[in-house]
Amino acid sequence: MTRVGRVERTTKETSVVVEIDLDGTGQVDVATGVGFYDHMLDQLGRHGLFDLTVKTEGDLHIDTHHTIEDTALAIGAAFKQALGDKTGIYRFGNCTVPLDESLAQVTVDLSGRPYLVHTEPENIAPMIGTYDTTMTRHILESFVAQAQVALHVHVPYGRNAHHIVECQFKALARALRYASERDPRAAGILPSTKGAL
Repeated sequence: MTRVGRVERTTKETSVVVEIDLDGTGQVDVATGVGFYDHMLDQLGRHGLFDLTVKTEGDLHIDTHHTIEDTALAIGAAFKQALGDKTGIYRFGNCTVPLDESLAQVTVDLSGRPYLVHTEPENIAPMIGTYDTTMTRHILESFVAQAQVALHVHVPYGRNAHHIVECQFKALARALRYASERDPRAAGILPSTKGAL
């Protein structure tokens, strides 16, 4: 049984196509027009071992906000679609990733209930190329809203903005991978005492 999600999202601001295979090998083909964001989505696919295709055309003549936000919404929706009925998965996942002086701790519950807790150093530089670093939290908010997962991301320290953001995406990728993987001891079992996720 394949676990693939495909979402097309078109508005007056953006056109987004996302395809994700949860049981892939980390093959990534991403083009959003925002170089650093592409780099982060590459981390998501490669470290999650998700085959991830993202094609976004957005109103970059205004700024990068709509492009980044709508892409994150589409990725969240595609991830939820790929999960299917969630039977046999681990459901919970966590990972701690260092990147030189920065550290990210990520925990996820594929609960069916969207919730985000996010902390990172307040002194982070405002821009990485054309990427507004305040968008990291908004990417996570958008993903969580559509994927319907509970996500806790904590960066207790870090100095370099690139490192602070990148370790979050790497840790997110691994946590999502662990949570969505099939548990060989729980085949056909929904990991919930209330019978719904």
